[in-house]
Amino acid sequence: MNSKEHGAAISLSKVRDAAPDLVNLYKTAGDSVREHGLSGARAAVYLVLDRSRSMNRYYKDGTAQHLAEQVLTLAAHFDDDGRVPVVFFSTDIDGVADLEIGGHQGRIDELHRTLGHMGRTNYHWAMDAVVDHYLAADSRCPALVVFQTDGGPTSRFAAERYLCKAARLPMFWQFVGFGDPDDNEFAFLRRLDELAVPARRVVDNAGFFHAGKDPRAVGDRLLYDRLLGEFPAWLSAARAARILR
Repeated sequence: MNSKEHGAAISLSKVRDAAPDLVNLYKTAGDSVREHGLSGARAAVYLVLDRSRSMNRYYKDGTAQHLAEQVLTLAAHFDDDGRVPVVFFSTDIDGVADLEIGGHQGRIDELHRTLGHMGRTNYHWAMDAVVDHYLAADSRCPALVVFQTDGGPTSRFAAERYLCKAARLPMFWQFVGFGDPDDNEFAFLRRLDELAVPARRVVDNAGFFHAGKDPRAVGDRLLYDRLLGEFPAWLSAARAARILR
């Protein structure tokens, strides 16, 4: 992690040199970072992508790739290594890989094609993989986990229990829903977002944003604002609870 107290972890000039196609996203992400009072903040950023069978169309039409590029450019403001660990999940963990600035084009589609069978939806295995990666990195920074899914998990009890246990770690889980906003599948994610504090978890460590049937129609600035909307409040709560030092 970069130890600078002010400004983006990766400069605009470096992004322009390595990935000119990401410059506009980088600038838009920066506007949102500043608006939410996060200039100079440092965090590890993760992306979790659903590979359940119903997600196939979102890989085919480039939606998953686009979200990955949005998250990668947001991460450039928080982390100076120029990469985002990506966890693909369905019934179990389908794969883990890095997405890097300059090596991002078509990367999600390429990985998806190599990962084989698309299964059911189990959040808790993906959450466990992210926690393991974060702990192995021995980072002193908080983590922002963008967790994309198009429905509720097969094991709701396991997902809820894991989120409550993970509340004692310096990790914030921002869930992003793809699909019909009227689908009852998303009632579970809304419930996760509202789990009681402190009765169920020590701090509110999760948010939920529904991106609709066509997530690419959501403007980049709105997407960034929703990804960051609850992060500053969690940072304050985590410091007060001594989860973050």
